[in-house]
Amino acid sequence: MELQFLGTSAGTPTKRRNVSGLAVKKVNQKSWILVDCGEGTQQQILHTPLSLVRLQAICITHLHGDHCYGLPGLLASASLMGRTEPLTLIGPAPLQAWLTLTQQVSQLVLNYELHFVDVVGLTHAIEVAGFMISAHPLSHRVPSFAYQLVEIGLPRHLDKEKLVAKGIASGPIWGQLHRGETVTLADGRRLAGPDYWLPTRVARHIIIAGDNDRPDLLAKASVACHLLVHEATYTQEIADKVGPKPQHSSAKMIATFAQEVGLSNLLLTHFSPRYQAQSSGLTIEDIEQEARAYYSGTLHLAEDLAIYHLDSNGHLSQRHFQ
Repeated sequence: MELQFLGTSAGTPTKRRNVSGLAVKKVNQKSWILVDCGEGTQQQILHTPLSLVRLQAICITHLHGDHCYGLPGLLASASLMGRTEPLTLIGPAPLQAWLTLTQQVSQLVLNYELHFVDVVGLTHAIEVAGFMISAHPLSHRVPSFAYQLVEIGLPRHLDKEKLVAKGIASGPIWGQLHRGETVTLADGRRLAGPDYWLPTRVARHIIIAGDNDRPDLLAKASVACHLLVHEATYTQEIADKVGPKPQHSSAKMIATFAQEVGLSNLLLTHFSPRYQAQSSGLTIEDIEQEARAYYSGTLHLAEDLAIYHLDSNGHLSQRHFQ
């Protein structure tokens, strides 16, 4: 599973960071999912192999501009690139009205259907691009949500030793059993495919949260979660100075939560522009140091265009996109 950040800045872009956008896909698969679409997201996509024609769904966590202002332009570009396949769009209900008005006043006509799903009504997980997607409400100044993605379609393997022990030689029968079919042998024995499958590995399970000042709202959803992507807009010192009104999490808040619930991997994003990569003042390293003081698992601070790989064993690693 791969996650590629198209933007990691909160509120406004910086010279090094665009505003929120995150691409999720399975390794070696061209279909992908976009979570949030801040202004400039389509420009960031031009620096990646991602195709708007192969985009399967867009999930908008909430309707603050740094998470959705890039959406009309991206949808228009997908149409100009020849997209004809329907596209699933999940988000708060006002998103649909905003897009409809934008299309009307700008005379935007799309060559494909938009299938809108009101995130509040997403009571059952839906299947998209090899994942089951569900949503969890968060706490912010406007309705905000986290999206939970659980992979499906895990590779299936036959128990070859069991088949050989039963006297079933390699051949077409193995293929039928692998597909889950029931086979009747010449001697009258009936074999059910699932009886000859090896146990599959645990499905990878990730949560990508929108803006949120109460990480504890994700406590139940985080059970068995392999990775949480969550905002760390401030260090605690700055969060205390700013006060509770913006309703964001500090590095300390989310790191403490991740430690308490036993998360294996934590990936932080949505950093205030006041934190620079290299500065004589506040730096991104300040956020990292604070998080590491409260969390002992695998921690990464997201970088624009960097790719984070969650392997089949649930180990998270980073590589810079070239």
